[in-house]
Amino acid sequence: MNVYSEEVVSEKVGPIGFITLNRPKALNALSLSMVRELTHVLRGFEGDADVLAVVIRGSNKEGPFGAFCAGGDIRYFHQAALSGDASLEDFFTEEYNLNHIIHTYRKPYIALMDGIVMGGGMGLSQGIALRVVTERTQMAMPETQIGLFPDVGGGYFLSRCPGNTGEYLALTGQLLRGAESLAVGLADVCMESKSLVALWDGLQSKQWKDGDDVVAWVKEQATTHAANASTRPSWWDSNIDTIFRLPTVSEMVEALSQLVSKQPEGWAAETLKALRQRSPLLLAVSLEQIRRGRSVGLSDELRMERDMVRHCFHADHLSRRGAHTDTAEGIRALVIDKDRQPKWLPATIEEITPDMVTPFFQSPWPTALHPLRHLVDTF
Repeated sequence: MNVYSEEVVSEKVGPIGFITLNRPKALNALSLSMVRELTHVLRGFEGDADVLAVVIRGSNKEGPFGAFCAGGDIRYFHQAALSGDASLEDFFTEEYNLNHIIHTYRKPYIALMDGIVMGGGMGLSQGIALRVVTERTQMAMPETQIGLFPDVGGGYFLSRCPGNTGEYLALTGQLLRGAESLAVGLADVCMESKSLVALWDGLQSKQWKDGDDVVAWVKEQATTHAANASTRPSWWDSNIDTIFRLPTVSEMVEALSQLVSKQPEGWAAETLKALRQRSPLLLAVSLEQIRRGRSVGLSDELRMERDMVRHCFHADHLSRRGAHTDTAEGIRALVIDKDRQPKWLPATIEEITPDMVTPFFQSPWPTALHPLRHLVDTF
């Protein structure tokens, strides 16, 4: 089965299914057509008895493989929100369904996560057999910066990071470079970026016994060509768990302020500055998401996210829709007008109340009509 589309290229070579995200000018940001093509291709490989494993990569803008995937196409999100384009609803339903397919895939799935891996790119690469990063990897879930929350299953996989690191990553959008992602359980091996081409070629030329054999060989290559990168995060601080286990974002900010009063520069000051720049409302929503996600299965967590994202663009309990939502405003400030001066509502973390947050977790659909009602955990 060889399938060639403009944005997703897939090819079966021997018993391996190869997928290349092919939208390099947009850093392989996911469009609705890409989500649909990936779903089609993955289902095809899964149903093909001759395919033993699947490998996915990004395409070249810089470096051997370029960016893996910079997330969803947020310019499209903004345009669709302002125009009332109903396909925006389809995008999130189908993307979260794709995330579920990947987490529950019945064959080994290997992601070569070179370059930028953010948002939707994390949804394509978590919950799989092997997550390969390089010294060039730049990984993050930066959604609170645009008035969104860490979706694509973020409430599931971030909440399972060590201690309260998941809350920290979700709220701040902290960038993980190279092997730092191994330390928080978001990658498995780190290898030299320059060795990826030989790895890709080797997968096409070797003989394989089964899918486990493929995974074992890739791990061996990653060890042989390991990147010289520390797994100790440069941003790590002993106060992370203490601060980010606090019940509310407001209490976190207060605790950080106290640390800054004693030491004006360093981790606390940088973290406080980051939180002050994010959407206050979506910080509180994201914190609640991580806390709820820690105690539910993947399917329920994705259904919860589908409810949440609907409220992001239709915040009826706040009498806000479309351009008047924090999500549309955040995208406007970051990528449309690029003034980086979002006008959040409410404007400060201290103004957030529980009745602003709780409705994000109330489903707008009856259980029997939920767009992700069919999801079932099979792992």
